Amino acid sequence: MFSKNEYIIYGSTGVCKIIDIVKKKFGFNKEREYYILKPAYDTNSTIYAPIDNDKISIRKIMTKEEVYDLIKTMPDNETIWIDDMNLRKETYNEILKKGNKKDIVKLIKTLYMEKLRKKEEGKKLNAGDEKIMNEAEKLLHEEFALVLNIKVDEVLPFILGELSPEEKQNLNF
Repeated sequence: MFSKNEYIIYGSTGVCKIIDIVKKKFGFNKEREYYILKPAYDTNSTIYAPIDNDKISIRKIMTKEEVYDLIKTMPDNETIWIDDMNLRKETYNEILKKGNKKDIVKLIKTLYMEKLRKKEEGKKLNAGDEKIMNEAEKLLHEEFALVLNIKVDEVLPFILGELSPEEKQNLNF
């Protein structure tokens, strides 16, 4: 169980702060315990997340050490491209929903590599894949920004600054 004022990652919403923990009854449902969440980068929203919900992933945010370790593994991550568009969309959305940071990095790398491949052919990444890539980058960048105490738009330059020229080449930067 998490504590009040703790930052967590809530499914595909991303970084949220636990504002409170309350017992509440919604509609005809039985009374349950909820985390009241405020997304860190969307202060107009409030989310009531059931504590006993196992359908949406809730996890602790990374530590600085975990962020640095994850950055170092980025060049070596395999890609997870799926040719079937429907299966790809379903699988990639599931990755976003589960919020596993290593899988999200693989997803970003996969879609970035596909975007480069398409660009070489004079084409663009399809809209669905572009949307998923943007969501994945948003999730990762917001978490990195909070952990590293930097702005979201400073995350990519920070990551690139941590990689050697050889590692950047493996990522095609």
